[in-house]
Amino acid sequence: MRHSFASLLSDSGVPIEQIPRLVGHAGTTVTEQVYRKQIRPMIEDGAIAMDRIFPDDSSGA
Repeated sequence: MRHSFASLLSDSGVPIEQIPRLVGHAGTTVTEQVYRKQIRPMIEDGAIAMDRIFPDDSSGA
C-alpha cells in the first residue's frame, strides 16, 4: 500500500521532498531509490525546463 501511495503521489506531481514525510521515510534517499521510475519523469521535466531557460548556444553565434 505504501508503494502504491508513494507512486500515486509522485505521478500526481507531489514534490519529492514531500513524499518521504507522507510515507514515513527519514529523508529523500530511500524514496528516490525505491520510486525511481515514478520520479524520473519529474527529473526529465525539470531538465527540459532548464534547457528552455538556458538554451545550448554551441553554434558559435
